[in-house]
Amino acid sequence: MGSVPPFAVDPVVHVPFTINRATLVATGGSCFAQHIGRALRRNECSYYVVESAPDWLPAAKHREWNYEIFSARYGNLYSTRQLLQLFDRAYGAYNPELTFWQTPAGAYVDPFRPRIQPPGYASVEELTEDRSRHLAAVRQMFETLDVFVFTLGLTESWEHVPDGAALPLAPGVAGGVWQRDTYRFRNYSVQEVEQDLLAFIDRLRSVNPDSRIILTVSPVPLAATYMDQHVLVSTCFSKSVLRVAANTCAMTRDNVVYFPAYEIVTGPHGGGAYYEDDLRSISEKGVNHVMRTFFRHFLSDDGDASRRGEYEAVRYVAAELESLEDVICDEDFLVR
Repeated sequence: MGSVPPFAVDPVVHVPFTINRATLVATGGSCFAQHIGRALRRNECSYYVVESAPDWLPAAKHREWNYEIFSARYGNLYSTRQLLQLFDRAYGAYNPELTFWQTPAGAYVDPFRPRIQPPGYASVEELTEDRSRHLAAVRQMFETLDVFVFTLGLTESWEHVPDGAALPLAPGVAGGVWQRDTYRFRNYSVQEVEQDLLAFIDRLRSVNPDSRIILTVSPVPLAATYMDQHVLVSTCFSKSVLRVAANTCAMTRDNVVYFPAYEIVTGPHGGGAYYEDDLRSISEKGVNHVMRTFFRHFLSDDGDASRRGEYEAVRYVAAELESLEDVICDEDFLVR
């Protein structure tokens, strides 16, 4: 690899399937997954969004209110436990005891999407109605998508003790109140992540047998850790667990593939250039490298994946990315 220019490093050998511009591609996962949705739109692919903003919300507010960031308005799904429970909640197989949080100002917050609506909800009824619409959209997405791209982000999570409900943020950060007997910290193991992810894949295939899945691991380091150790150590553990679990699932289920976004950004060929000065945010150069590699291998309109993909890879490099600061990460709130 040392003789290959950094921008030309391509760790993908082959992919089991391709997409074309009509393929309905849905996304979910950590904040890094947002780049994939943007790139699909930029390349005029069918980025599948099932939950659009209401007519009364000004266009300038759509992103702030978390519309069209992902395929449905679930916000960041950092853990595989969140993903699995989202599916089960959508289909009525899991009904958590925890239904709402309140902010100090008295607004109501969805514990499973605590930052989805900046002002919160005026009442529990309003929250419940919006959640019902959201879960209906999630069902539609799972049943009709062609490809689901999921980015694994974290192993660290918080759970509601009575029923194990997985939460994207600790109580008290964006609503709710921390109570030792009510909430607990979890750091999921390789086995737990594998089991959750395989269970999700099987559930998805039960409602959409032809669905295909692309797994990635976010190259964004942890912003903070709840473990009694340095955040660098926690980051290494978390990414290692997610990487092994993703690989195992790709080897265990048909039409599930691992795409090495993590390796492209963190590999030695990048020389640190794929991170911004804060050493955490992914630079434009890094995102470009990831996405041109993605399109080179996965995009095929004419049956010739390499020819179409190479064209789109060059086209993508020439395109100006939107500001990376516009990516929404709940983790940022942990270090403020």
